Order: sequence, then C-alpha cells, then structure tokens
Amino acid sequence: MDKAERLALFQMWFSDTIPHNKALGLKVIDARRGFASMRLEWRDELVGNPETGVLAGGPLTAMLDGCCGMAVATMLKEPMPFATLDLRIDYAKPATPGKAVIAEAECYRITSSVAFTRAFAHHGDAKDPIAAAAGTFMLGTKGQVTQAQSIGAEAKI
Repeated sequence: MDKAERLALFQMWFSDTIPHNKALGLKVIDARRGFASMRLEWRDELVGNPETGVLAGGPLTAMLDGCCGMAVATMLKEPMPFATLDLRIDYAKPATPGKAVIAEAECYRITSSVAFTRAFAHHGDAKDPIAAAAGTFMLGTKGQVTQAQSIGAEAKI
C-alpha cells in the first residue's frame, strides 16, 4: 500500500466515520507506524470567543485525542478495541484566529494493556506549540473493534 492509499484509508476510517472528527472536518496529513498528524481548519463555528476569534478549547482537545488515538492504531498488530484512559493537555498560547491548526502525535510505548502517547498542536512549527498533550489509552477494552481501531493491522504499517 503506497502513502496516498494509506492516507486515504486513515481519512476514511479515522476522520470520515467518527462523528465528531467528521463534524470538525479533521484531515489526515500523515500516518505511519507510531505517528499520526491531522489538520483542523479555522471556522467561525469553532470559535470560543467571538470578540477575539480564537478557537475554542473543545475542538483542539478532540483533535489531539483523535490524533493520539490514530497514533495508537498505527501500532496495533492485531485489531483490538481501545479507549482514552487519560489525556492531559497544557495550553501554551491561544490559536491564532484565521489559521489552521496541525496536530502531531506519537505513540512512543505500548504494553499489553496500555499505550502511551504525546502530541503537539501548532500552526506549522512544532517548536512553537499552541498546546502539548500526553495521553494513555487502555487496550483490549470491552466491545466491538471499530474500523478505526483495526486500521494499523489493515494498512500493514
């Protein structure tokens, strides 16, 4: 599977079929073993304060959580259900009004029951972050495996 096919698969299964990711219009930029990246375009309806035009924290939180989850999915050799266990986000500065936000996440350790992630949201320079996140995901939770949770195994990353 080439990169374009892999990104299309991640876009379809991770952004276009998960309702809040689809509503936010998240676009997959990159997905490879242990790494994921998404883009959120600035839109009026995502603004938290109309006087400043700054994006609300909720869309950024959802994007960071989704991006971290996508990084976890790239690490799974076998499809399995997983869920966010903990997500800590430190907001370093407000997002610049009118500018898209990029999230980049890394799944840097995976055990039999927990995956560990870190991520940054920025406007194009990860060294100048809007927010930094650290998350853990519980692996093997109850329930059905979703398409998004099986993507790492399917894409053979």
